[in-house]
Amino acid sequence: MTGPTSGSRGSGGELAGKVAIVTGGASGIGEAAVRLFAAEGARVVIADTSSDAGASLAAELGDATAFRRTDVSDTDDVQGLVDFAVERFGGLHVMVNNAGIGSGFARFLDNDFADYERVMAVNLWGVVIGSQRAARHMAAHGGGAIINTSSIAALTGGAAPMVYRASKAAVIQVSISMAIDLAQHGIRVNVIAPGHIQTGINSYDMGAVIRATQPLQRHGSTADVAQAMLFLASERAAQITGIVVPVDGGTVAGGPVNQMQMLMIGDQTLQEKREGASGER
Repeated sequence: MTGPTSGSRGSGGELAGKVAIVTGGASGIGEAAVRLFAAEGARVVIADTSSDAGASLAAELGDATAFRRTDVSDTDDVQGLVDFAVERFGGLHVMVNNAGIGSGFARFLDNDFADYERVMAVNLWGVVIGSQRAARHMAAHGGGAIINTSSIAALTGGAAPMVYRASKAAVIQVSISMAIDLAQHGIRVNVIAPGHIQTGINSYDMGAVIRATQPLQRHGSTADVAQAMLFLASERAAQITGIVVPVDGGTVAGGPVNQMQMLMIGDQTLQEKREGASGER
């Protein structure tokens, strides 16, 4: 079973009058958010390092969107992005810090951590500085909403990709701290933690992983994540800040019932065999 493939299921007015920035907005979850936000009435700045994909998406969606090439690990780039949004569309109400990259899958003893600085620069620093520069504008103009993309890899145990897990776990902690610190300015900060969603940084077999780990066997899509982002960006979430929303088909809650039953039946059968063998001696 598959989910919807488009991010534009909205009714056309949830974000009317709002200006949003979506980093990593030229593909994957970011693209789905851009499409949905624009469909819901927002004017959206697409921020990405992929100039061709970003410019193409902006051209497709029309005057309600604009592309700005941005490396979120570069503080000046991020400040320029916020300034561009304000100058182009007259303000900034929603900041989606979604840009992210993966890390190597080497086990801990063999990992040289050569990608550590780059992964942390994009996945963590990009969120920190993106939130700060957006919040400075929002604090002076009546508040706003910040949505940061983490991952269920930050909420569950596991080995590789270790640096990626660490960066996404840090996003959760810093976002909760931001939510408390910025509340007095009317700025809400929340986190989305996508599960097994097919994007450019996921190269594994989704079907096998979902069957083994996800209670809802439905294959989630980037549009599902965008819908959660839309809710947190909208006035429907006016009383919500400092939370983490897994969009994961229940993966964080626990494994599929059938998998657990198979394990339990297998253990029971093994125990019975052992008892039978013991009784024959």
